[in-house]
Amino acid sequence: MFEIGWGELLIIGIVALIAIGPKELPGVLRTLGQWMSKLRRMASEFQSQFHEAMREAELADLKKQVDDMTSQAQSYANFDPVSEVRQELESTQQQIESMMIEKPAVETTSPPVAAQSNPASVGGEAGAARGSDVAAPEAEPVSAGPDPAKPDGKPA
Repeated sequence: MFEIGWGELLIIGIVALIAIGPKELPGVLRTLGQWMSKLRRMASEFQSQFHEAMREAELADLKKQVDDMTSQAQSYANFDPVSEVRQELESTQQQIESMMIEKPAVETTSPPVAAQSNPASVGGEAGAARGSDVAAPEAEPVSAGPDPAKPDGKPA
């Protein structure tokens, strides 16, 4: 705190001895010691109160964190995914309904002839080159006769 060396203390002692005198010097030193002890006590009390206030502030922060964690744990304990999905579906349905109300219903018409399925257009340019000469293969009729591939000749 104070940087007073031995040489400086010796000079202060000699000046005090000359100024105060040898009879009253012990009483003055005793009083000076009492004041110094009072100052140290006051400084330590202030320091301890300051540290206590810091601990209380830290405890308040810790209590707030614990309360936040507790409330978050409670929200996890009450977790219901079905109700959340239901709420999402209802909100989406409301959005769709509001969009349907905003836009009038458009009459649906049959697609243009070019967009309809055409065997000639299925094959791309090659199919277009063949034109309508290529017919779609027809399914072979199923007969109930004997099956030549089977050894007993009975139909499947």
